[in-house]
Amino acid sequence: MAAPDLVNRTGPAQAARLAWTFFRISALNELQYRVNFFLQLFQSLIALGTALAVLALVFSHTQDLAGWSAAQLLAVMAVHIIMGGVIKSAIQPNMLRLIEDVREGTLDHALTKPEDAQLVVSIREFRIWPAVDVVVGLILLRVAISQFETSVGVGAVLVFVVVLGVGSVLIYCFWLILAAGAFWIVRMEFMVELFDGLYQAGRWPVGIYPVWLRAGLTFLVPLAFAITVPAEGIAGRLNTATLVWVFVFAAVLVTFTRWFWRSSLKRYSGASA
Repeated sequence: MAAPDLVNRTGPAQAARLAWTFFRISALNELQYRVNFFLQLFQSLIALGTALAVLALVFSHTQDLAGWSAAQLLAVMAVHIIMGGVIKSAIQPNMLRLIEDVREGTLDHALTKPEDAQLVVSIREFRIWPAVDVVVGLILLRVAISQFETSVGVGAVLVFVVVLGVGSVLIYCFWLILAAGAFWIVRMEFMVELFDGLYQAGRWPVGIYPVWLRAGLTFLVPLAFAITVPAEGIAGRLNTATLVWVFVFAAVLVTFTRWFWRSSLKRYSGASA
């Protein structure tokens, strides 16, 4: 039995209430295992220490990297950590559950809800402990800003926040497209390892890579828009043309993702098929 093309519309206020409800449920579940907080903190600090050691090694041989100073690259690293925390706490858990539901034929539970199906599958799961990376990244970003040669104004902070938010949406769209591939290919779990490997490339500004790789990390896996561009915004390196490209690409990708989701959903056969 093919799934119906569910296009229920949910208003922003209703969507926020629904997201808050799912978040509270997820938080209560995870708070039962508080030792995971310390494990996550330890893991985050180890990863941070390793990244800082690599950065120090690079700048022991040069004064800048493709025009980026040590403080500016520290900001890139901070954004990379922040975005990683957002992905692991809010985006990746939902996409993995979607893949599992499609494989096992249990997506019916989400499709039969009165809310928009895409919204439901995107906010059902939250992991609060990986959000430690968001806090670590914000602290590191504050340290990086304190080392900038010029002060950071309110405008730069606002641009940073907006572009970081748009970058999160782009990563979400990328993940949803991958997860929707489960409607065609049953086993999609390998995409986690593939994405994690690619994501490490975002630790450095995309400008240091060859043109072909730069294009791939911009338009195929949107790490440039999600990490490098926000770092450029807070470091005062972002130009108007790039900012316009961010919003144009976001509009195109969001539209395509919605179409792809609805097209993929038509291929779904539930457990009652």
